[in-house]
Amino acid sequence: MKKLLALLLAMTMALALVACGGNGNGNNAANNGDVANNTTNDTTNNTGDIEDTGDTTAVTNPDDIPDSMTSEDGKYQVAFVTDVGQLKDKSFNQGTFDGVKLYAANNGLSYKYYQPANGNEATDDDRYDAMKAAVDGGADVVVCAGFLQEVALRRAAMDFPDTPFVFIDGYPLDDDPDPAVQGNILTNVAGISFMEQQCGYFAGYAAVMDGFTKLGFSGGGGGTNDACCRFGYGYVQGANAAAAELGITVDMNYSWEYGATFSASPELQTMISGWYANGTEIVFACGGSMFQSISAAASSNDGYVIGVDVDQSGESDCVITSAMKGLADAVQWAVGHVYAGTFDEIGGTGTSLGVADNAVALPTAEGSWRFETFTVEEYEDMYQKVLDGTLVVDDDFSKLETTEWSNLNLNII
Repeated sequence: MKKLLALLLAMTMALALVACGGNGNGNNAANNGDVANNTTNDTTNNTGDIEDTGDTTAVTNPDDIPDSMTSEDGKYQVAFVTDVGQLKDKSFNQGTFDGVKLYAANNGLSYKYYQPANGNEATDDDRYDAMKAAVDGGADVVVCAGFLQEVALRRAAMDFPDTPFVFIDGYPLDDDPDPAVQGNILTNVAGISFMEQQCGYFAGYAAVMDGFTKLGFSGGGGGTNDACCRFGYGYVQGANAAAAELGITVDMNYSWEYGATFSASPELQTMISGWYANGTEIVFACGGSMFQSISAAASSNDGYVIGVDVDQSGESDCVITSAMKGLADAVQWAVGHVYAGTFDEIGGTGTSLGVADNAVALPTAEGSWRFETFTVEEYEDMYQKVLDGTLVVDDDFSKLETTEWSNLNLNII
């Protein structure tokens, strides 16, 4: 990715090579909301890894790095605690773990992933046990993926105050579990989130401009996951805006059914197959391993899919585009702060990454861009409008159901 986020990452990694490692627990966290202030619009091959950062790393393809390794001293310095679903989900878990592997491999560090017990039925205790195992295993930093980690992560951060935790799709945590009470901010937790509404908007706008008029959205987390909610809300805004420009009205099925655990299921595939059979042309598969059921339904019904989190074009010919966020880059940037001794700059704060950081986008590489009439140049023009503030995508997804969409019939299922 040719972007300033990657340049900052390179700088941080360079500092890490001369730093002495160890824990960067930080005390007085800086109120630093942005990673970078990008002034260019280079979105080509914005796939969420560090393939285009030049010579900053020796290994650029995370698939070339084994998922498991054996540490000579029995300690694993960079740890990853997975979200629900599969490690190799070709989406959120895998994109996050790619960042762990890339940073570790290119800095001579050991790494390990920990999956909470009981799979999709994991409890907060299961997640805490995985985090404790990571710390007991010698972790200098623990990367935790997904909003479901909150309760366990709060407990772990309090029990292990000298260990820095990176909370992907997360936010700052305090030491009081009561949301009505403001406790002391936990400075050893760095919350990293994304402006998913922006790339969701791009996907919805592009789909309608390319000729799709019967759309669908199938989201994970049962409607309780802010990231998925932002994706969906942006998608609706983009589709409505494009329809208004074209002077048409489009229809959209919108559902959280069968997505609470972000897993593939026969029930989800049956529902989406019904959508396609009744005229839906393209579905935004917004929920990790849910993609498998939705792409299977699309393949059986000559339908199309929009992927999420990473470029999923390689997973199915049905994928037209993907609403991506730079998971791997964000992880490397945050972990780099630990080894550079600057974790106090991000610990105890929330960092939200979007277009201004080149952290959300559609893939434009050859083979990934599969629109027939909507062009890369048109997309980049729209991207620039968001970058310079001419176009602002709303992030308040609570307004989804109360908004009267001018050119879109929203069918919430």
